[in-house]
Amino acid sequence: MSRTHDTEPERSAPSWQILLRRYQTTLIAGIAVLAILIHLILRYLSAASPILDIPLWVALVLGGIPMVWELASKVFKMEFGADFLGGISVITSVLLGEYLAGTIIVLMLSGGEALEAYAMANAKSVLAALAKRMPSTAHRQRGSNLETVPLGSIVVGDELVIFPHEVCPVDGRVTMGHGVMDESYLTGEPFRITKTVGSEVISGAINGETAITVQAVRPPSDSRYAKIMTVMRESERTRPTMRRLGDQIGTWFTPIALAIAILAWWWSGEATRFLSVLVVATPCPLLLAIPIAILGSISLCASRAIIVKSPVALEQIVQCRTAIFDKTGTLTYGEPTLTEQVVAPKFSRQRVLELVSSMERYSKHPLAKAIVTAAELEGIRGMQATQVSEAPGMGLSGIVDGQSVQVTSRGKAQTSHIQGLEHLPPIASGLECIIVIDGVFAAAYRMHDAPRSDSRAFVEHLSKYHGIDRVMILSGDRESEVRYLAEQVGIREVLAQQSPEQKLAIVREATAAARSIYVGDGINDAPAMMAATVGIAIGGTSDVTAEAADVVVMDNTLKRVDEFLHIGRRMRAIALQSALGGMALSVIGMSLAAAGWLSPVGGALAQEVIDVLAVLNALRAAWPPRLISHI
Repeated sequence: MSRTHDTEPERSAPSWQILLRRYQTTLIAGIAVLAILIHLILRYLSAASPILDIPLWVALVLGGIPMVWELASKVFKMEFGADFLGGISVITSVLLGEYLAGTIIVLMLSGGEALEAYAMANAKSVLAALAKRMPSTAHRQRGSNLETVPLGSIVVGDELVIFPHEVCPVDGRVTMGHGVMDESYLTGEPFRITKTVGSEVISGAINGETAITVQAVRPPSDSRYAKIMTVMRESERTRPTMRRLGDQIGTWFTPIALAIAILAWWWSGEATRFLSVLVVATPCPLLLAIPIAILGSISLCASRAIIVKSPVALEQIVQCRTAIFDKTGTLTYGEPTLTEQVVAPKFSRQRVLELVSSMERYSKHPLAKAIVTAAELEGIRGMQATQVSEAPGMGLSGIVDGQSVQVTSRGKAQTSHIQGLEHLPPIASGLECIIVIDGVFAAAYRMHDAPRSDSRAFVEHLSKYHGIDRVMILSGDRESEVRYLAEQVGIREVLAQQSPEQKLAIVREATAAARSIYVGDGINDAPAMMAATVGIAIGGTSDVTAEAADVVVMDNTLKRVDEFLHIGRRMRAIALQSALGGMALSVIGMSLAAAGWLSPVGGALAQEVIDVLAVLNALRAAWPPRLISHI
């Protein structure tokens, strides 16, 4: 369920109340459908059947009475939305003997409430997905014994063995082993991080291909992953209420309709004129045209590999004025790319790359692929490497084409007997490795998480076509990396090294000032995504992120995000055309009814014509336009 800030935040209803409402409204909607079908069948068999209206009476009793009760409660709260006028219309239809029309209104209102309750219940699955991802047991090492124990029994100081490809259950420190871990889901760092003895590990990280032993430094209940769970629960509890487009229009249309009906009754002294006006005023353009425009747009999105989980997102997206982006996997591809080769004098850039890439083919280091890929793009063929060694924490070394090649870190190079270090460049952004050939400094390679090819065009597009006034990057990555990317894609506002808790607070503050879009892909984005007006998950997202998002873009491209923004703007325009156009025709019809020129039956027929026109226009939302995206 999407969020807006038109009303003050309030605590969500308990899960059992949401489920009860969901099943109650679903049952009423089902009864209404069945009643309408039986009525139509009986009418087809015998138009004069004495039991023709009995199914409709049943639906009106079961669905209409709860609706009238809720209507009364809304009157006391001074809430007058589209459903308020719908409730009045149900009462009017019963008084007029228009039972079929009343049952159709019951179906529309109960069906919409059932879908809304379903969306609220599904929001709870975000927490379920988080809990499911975290292991419930851990492998504790006690002397020579390895035992599998419940996660809750782990205490600070316990030695735990993390098997290959397992999720780390606690925050800890490596005491034995060497390998890599994928922390991108939690930190925003795009690379697999090398772990050796003494390295810190965080709960929720995915281990690589080798087993490592870690010592717990915090209890599981105080781990990084547990804190994300806490933040998610807090975000769920404080989720604000929303106002739908139909309710916003109904807020002003309802009093107009009632005023015209009352004036017509008072002026003429005929109660039938009051009924005639309300029959014409039945808000079917709101109850039919807007949902049809939304459903058509959802269908159009689906054909573009865009899954709209919350229909309200389509209504709200055009009103968003702040765009907030995660960095890794959102504005970037989430993979390191060799972006800078600083080569020392007397060395050839191409020769250095040829030697290093030939040796990196034998390495499983996270940055090896970036160097090999850069060489392949330049058409450099690899040579055979011998005596290749990659001791933990010591870098990569070997012999290529008779030359000694070493790939190491800046710190290791400065503490070793290496010549030519006066040519070592200053520290800069990005991940770095130092190349040493035959004991002499040869080059410094720098890697960055490369921006998507469409990132800059998309960012520049936001203000011109979507009315976005503020664009920011909100990332858990290092500030140097985030600022480097911001310069590449044209974003000035940068907030780096932010935890999920900090992200949530920043998004809440930004959304309080203006409706917001949050685009991300990692678990650490989920709380912030839920706090934004519209949360969009992009590409190969985790289950948790996909559950938290209002919209899931299946293709790993920002062009689809742009298409969603355009579809949302087009949907709102078509919905407003249908609703306001229908309302305008209804006002004309109400005026005729108030003047006595339309009887209740004539008003009902006029309303049907208006409904058909509004619905036909709303159906355009499902038709793909000639151009969806401008990037």
